[in-house]
Amino acid sequence: MRLILIRHGQTPSNVKGVLDTRLPGPGLTLLGLEQAAALPQALEDESIDAIYVSNMVRTSITAAYLAASRDIEPILREGIREITSGDLEMLSDRSSVETYMGAVYSWSQGDLDVRIPGGEDGNEFIARYDSVIAEARESGWGTVALVSHGAAIRAWASIRGINVPREHILSHPMHNTGVVIAEDTADGEWIVRTFQGEALGGDRVDSTVGGPAGEAPVEVF
Repeated sequence: MRLILIRHGQTPSNVKGVLDTRLPGPGLTLLGLEQAAALPQALEDESIDAIYVSNMVRTSITAAYLAASRDIEPILREGIREITSGDLEMLSDRSSVETYMGAVYSWSQGDLDVRIPGGEDGNEFIARYDSVIAEARESGWGTVALVSHGAAIRAWASIRGINVPREHILSHPMHNTGVVIAEDTADGEWIVRTFQGEALGGDRVDSTVGGPAGEAPVEVF
């Protein structure tokens, strides 16, 4: 199966730089709507069989343009929602952002037991995200688009992508409506083919950032 992971368009909270993972969450800015409207053309060469969205309104709005262009009814699944920020919700100070993204980076390093204060740990996150992808995989579809969230997409790709270097998340932010493409293997693993247009291969990795969930936590380390 070919998996197209798409981050939602820009939101007001992205502009403010706050950690906003509440439900149902904000809609899109005017720029975010323009970004979403550009997706059908950007993905015109992809044959998409199904589109999944999270239970956060920004993904449904983002997916609407692509769904309409393909005459596809989006499937809503809570499992691909953003990584919950817990006690850090709606904060934007450097310490809070570093704590949040530092936990996500720890997950990419294999330490899934690290918990975001008042939020989830890596085991809880990957279990819910994997459950949605497993559902899509079992459907028999060839290509599935998941409109999801910045930190969630980066975390899943870094944990499950067998060719993604563990340090990748440090130097590769996730822009609004940025796309990650992955393909499954005969062994049930995942190879990340492109990360926002950059090809990945082997152990090596041959933009305006929208909000803290799209940033690299370089300052922490």
